[in-house]
Amino acid sequence: MSAAAQAVAIACEPMTGATLAEARTILGAFLSGDEHYLASSAAYGDGGHGALDRALALFIARPDLGFVWIAWTVEGGRRTAVGACVVCRAISTSRGGIVAKLDDVAVRDGWQGRGVGSAMLGALADRLRAEGVMRIDSACHRDNAGAWRFYERMGFRPLDEERIAKLI
Repeated sequence: MSAAAQAVAIACEPMTGATLAEARTILGAFLSGDEHYLASSAAYGDGGHGALDRALALFIARPDLGFVWIAWTVEGGRRTAVGACVVCRAISTSRGGIVAKLDDVAVRDGWQGRGVGSAMLGALADRLRAEGVMRIDSACHRDNAGAWRFYERMGFRPLDEERIAKLI
């Protein structure tokens, strides 16, 4: 098995002020480089890195609304952020409780295929379940076959509806 295909030990935790820079690096690379995100970014009203910075500051100031989940690995005594995703809380009338909205799932270049995404979302599901969250909702670009396979392996199921947005 090649080094790139080997699974690695991953630990996950919410972003703090001390780890904001790592979250910004990973999420910034995703938002400026993912072809599937970029295909919809105009409809989202993407505000670039300034908007990302404002959002990260809001997650620090308002943890009741959500958090950035960061995946870490330690190699040679050095801790490295290798993945991140955004989690927001919402109330679901169909579940009668809190659900989570998952966005911007990103694994750092060179770390894909090594179990980072699976470990990150598995640990996230455990944490959310312990908090009483009843469901994780996400969206996936229709043309992103690799992401669809990943989400299906993680237990997500299509809802046969389309996510839509209106800028206000």
